[in-house]
Amino acid sequence: MAVPTLSLLNQLEPAGLIQAFLRHPPQDFQIWLTEQESPAFSADFDLLTTIESKFRHRLMHLPLYRYWGKWLRPRTCFIGTTVSEYALLPSSVVPEQFVNDSRTKFAKHFPFLIIKDIPQDSPLLDTTTNHHCNALVQACKDKQFIIVEGQALAWVNINFKSIDDYLQRLSASRRKDIRRKLKRRPDLAIEAIASGSPCFFDTETLAHYYALYRQVYEQSDIHFDLLLPEFFAAILQDANNGGIIFTYRREDKLIGYNICFVVGDSLIDKYIGLSYPDARNYNLYFISWFHNLDYALQHGLTRYVAGWTDPEIKSYLGAQFTFTRHAVYIRNPLLRAVLGRLSYLFESDRQWREQNQS
Repeated sequence: MAVPTLSLLNQLEPAGLIQAFLRHPPQDFQIWLTEQESPAFSADFDLLTTIESKFRHRLMHLPLYRYWGKWLRPRTCFIGTTVSEYALLPSSVVPEQFVNDSRTKFAKHFPFLIIKDIPQDSPLLDTTTNHHCNALVQACKDKQFIIVEGQALAWVNINFKSIDDYLQRLSASRRKDIRRKLKRRPDLAIEAIASGSPCFFDTETLAHYYALYRQVYEQSDIHFDLLLPEFFAAILQDANNGGIIFTYRREDKLIGYNICFVVGDSLIDKYIGLSYPDARNYNLYFISWFHNLDYALQHGLTRYVAGWTDPEIKSYLGAQFTFTRHAVYIRNPLLRAVLGRLSYLFESDRQWREQNQS
């Protein structure tokens, strides 16, 4: 499947990454382009995915959950991708038409229709794009979509002169803890490898990279989009996508890597692979964070976009956050009324933000 030919709003990532998603979708995803050429997909979606983890675990331990829990995993239509920070929207279609066409086309086939990751006054986008996205949300409300706040996207403004300058903005206790963790950095050999390099055409190398990705995936609480080996091969072998792969070795053993993309003046952090327990023993998450910041600084980039997961630790490391919204259309009117009143339960990152602001 080709990359959309129309100009799409909200795209921070290289076109090659979107193309890899369309050609090599995650496991059990069905992917297509809408008539307006926005990427869309269907997947079995666990409605408990974004519920606060303690509440989710309590529900999963209720009697007979293994029988009734299947009703919480409907086949759902999503407009968006799982590899872009934001929903990719056609700039040539007014929001009202886009929403109406989407609901008319897909709601009759799926019990849930979700336009995912709509920017919310994002500092990473221009004013015109943000206005378009706000108009889209209003059009969704007018068509009986429920608006649910999405995840916290972490980013860092590269407006500091050095890593020491950056650390000075953090509290004394955090500086002390981070500097202690960074002491393990000299124990590691760190290399930056461009995507398309010959090493990424070696079968064993690709298998090793994928195995480290799976280690991270398996230890995560959320299992939604399992990316496949073909997807990783596509992005690692693409010499034109601006990919930079940072590798971390200990005595010639690869214990972690970080796949990033340079797009314009941004370093976009996308995927990480880790070998446990070595990655924890060497504080690789902390070391890779500051290595990425230093790379962005040294190469004249102005922002580091660090992704959706782990807002607590990213906040600890000094990130700022911008939020998204999901527009959810539920075909059954009774279920729509019930879940509309309970939508706050699905906003775990918003709850995290409010707790940290209090």
